[in-house]
Amino acid sequence: MSEKSLLLDCEELGTAQRQILEEVLLEAVDADMPLTLELLFVSEEEIRALNARERNVDSVTDVLSFPAADLVAGEPIVSGEHGDCIEPAYEDEGEVFPARMYLGSVVICEKRAREQAEEYGHSYEREVCYLIVHGFLHCLGYDHMEEEERRVMRAKEEEIMEKLHLGRQE
Repeated sequence: MSEKSLLLDCEELGTAQRQILEEVLLEAVDADMPLTLELLFVSEEEIRALNARERNVDSVTDVLSFPAADLVAGEPIVSGEHGDCIEPAYEDEGEVFPARMYLGSVVICEKRAREQAEEYGHSYEREVCYLIVHGFLHCLGYDHMEEEERRVMRAKEEEIMEKLHLGRQE
């Protein structure tokens, strides 16, 4: 069995911030192979176009998630059940990279995140981390359409944000 790991594929995050997020998010998932989550930061125009095309909602939003697999919230991820989401192992400049399961993409509107941070009275870093956590959980099968689902997802978000030392300020 491969070592458990999570790679956040994102150039906009600093190395230290990315490593902390990877470590804390990895604690929230039980998987039998390394994982990858793509993070993209886009403009208002780009997220509006994505929202319109993918959800038939013609408006700017803060975050969109595009899960690669139909996972069940809280259930272990078994790679053998999601073969079409497996990125094969490869070698680059002598370094070997293991096969990884692609969880999906999380798309964040940077401007909307800045506006929300100001609106809620917390840092931009906290807002971006919250949006990443929220999108990550959607890629793991969590949702908030029904009240019970919303309660479970919000509790998981709060748990992860506390581990990041970015919990709500009372």
